Amino acid sequence: MPYPQAPWTLQGYAIQTLHLVNIDQVRPLIPLELEIISVWPGKTLASVYLSHYGLGSVLEYSELIVVPALINYQRKIGAWISHIYVDNADSVAGGREIWGLPKELAKFTWEQGKYVTVHQENRKLCSLRYDRQSLAWKQWLSVSAFSAKGTDLLIFPAEVESVLGLIGSKLEIPAESPFFGIGLGQPWLTVRCEQMSLQVDAPKVVGKGLPKNKLFK
Repeated sequence: MPYPQAPWTLQGYAIQTLHLVNIDQVRPLIPLELEIISVWPGKTLASVYLSHYGLGSVLEYSELIVVPALINYQRKIGAWISHIYVDNADSVAGGREIWGLPKELAKFTWEQGKYVTVHQENRKLCSLRYDRQSLAWKQWLSVSAFSAKGTDLLIFPAEVESVLGLIGSKLEIPAESPFFGIGLGQPWLTVRCEQMSLQVDAPKVVGKGLPKNKLFK
């Protein structure tokens, strides 16, 4: 597939929700070799990230990323991505072959400024209703995420510059959704990113000998 090589530069907007979830509940989604970071007794930080990348991006597509936990491996801290969906086949191929991410195709319906829903064939994955952004500030952030390619553990950095704002939201995850069992519930914090510029760098191998990623279909 004709996907671009890393780094990928993406321009657009995003909404990200933050949740406290039970560590025991998400443990099966994460290799045992990785330590789940506790941010509260028995709880870790989870996230749902919905975005659209448009003009100026190396590929144009929408994306849903589910992060069930923050993890630590040899003093490296990052997010573990258990589920990820996009609406561009080139993004699927690049995500799997470059970063080892279990990307799948899905359909995104955006009602700009109000609502987004994601379906995979006849199955609804999730929907998010959110408020318009009011108070906002410009922010630069650097984050890292882990993934697995074959039996290799990878880490890759991402840098983002965006106008951020705190908003209200309502997340709905039906029982038929593959990530319903994470127990996300309603977010305790939701951030909206406008005028976003995101760069996702190539991964580096930080560990070997992991079991093969069972999340790939």
